[in-house]
Amino acid sequence: MSNNSIPLSVLDLCPIPQGATPAQALANARSLAQHAEGLGYRRYWVAEHHNMTGIASAATSVVMGYLAAGTSTIRIGSGGIMLPNHAPLQIAEQFGTLESLYPDRIDLGLGRAPGTDQATAQALRHGRGDGSDFPQMLDELRRLFADPQPGQRLRAVPGAGLNVPIWLLGSSTFSAQLSAQLGLPFAFAGQFSPDFMFSALRTYRDHFQPSETLQEPHIMLGINAYVAQSKEQAAMRATSHQQAFLNLIRGRPGPLPPPVEDMEALWQSHEKHTVLSTLAGTLIGDEDTVSQQLADLLERTGANELIVSSSIFDQEARRDSYRRMMDVARRVG
Repeated sequence: MSNNSIPLSVLDLCPIPQGATPAQALANARSLAQHAEGLGYRRYWVAEHHNMTGIASAATSVVMGYLAAGTSTIRIGSGGIMLPNHAPLQIAEQFGTLESLYPDRIDLGLGRAPGTDQATAQALRHGRGDGSDFPQMLDELRRLFADPQPGQRLRAVPGAGLNVPIWLLGSSTFSAQLSAQLGLPFAFAGQFSPDFMFSALRTYRDHFQPSETLQEPHIMLGINAYVAQSKEQAAMRATSHQQAFLNLIRGRPGPLPPPVEDMEALWQSHEKHTVLSTLAGTLIGDEDTVSQQLADLLERTGANELIVSSSIFDQEARRDSYRRMMDVARRVG
């Protein structure tokens, strides 16, 4: 990637297309990570979701090891680990192990949402809380990654003393404020929370405190992007994600559906409004169109990096969209 273009990364939910298995979805993720590495993408992050028949990345750190083993230079990370679902010691050990195996290539993105429904969250957390103690859990995790102190009885092995970069993920102002106070980089979930984007970015910048980690604010913005040879083809590629989100709000989440030529027969007007408003800000079109959209987005947000989610049914179409997106970034840069 040229030095003056916006750094791009991949956010992969490891979608399971209709008719495919989780094994095939994970193989698709590894193939896409290799493709992204060749194109010059900086990071490849996978997300933690549970009890969802359309997403294969529930065991996020295990998936990361599989992806890191299949690549050599791209950074592999979590977008994110939902920390309240885990004991901080376990995450320190898992990511310490990943960092030991793949040095200087591992990112730890952390969120506080459950990444699932309430019943599954209770099964995961076994009464450990509702995530309100996220700042305390984060503090414990950071201590476990720090250099061991004399007499320290609890250690993450491996993990202690390893420099695993921590990012906070957010879809509102809570994590923006916390990451600013701690001087950590912040990744905002613009791919599904556009309404809070500007208030979260402003909160982060206004309250940022320099730290040993970071001297000035650093923002990675999550976006959905569907780029194709024509606007019509791009719009059709995006319909798989639109259908998946429609199924989610109807309470029937499932595998990633194949694209359709027209969504109008599938949703009612209020559902259309909910889906399109939640996915507002999606970059969609041919390369010329998306170049204009991207330039406008960067001017409005001042983001330092972008992390791109493209839930496309066909693997070759997905690879093509990410290739075109990198061409767009170079053009805008």
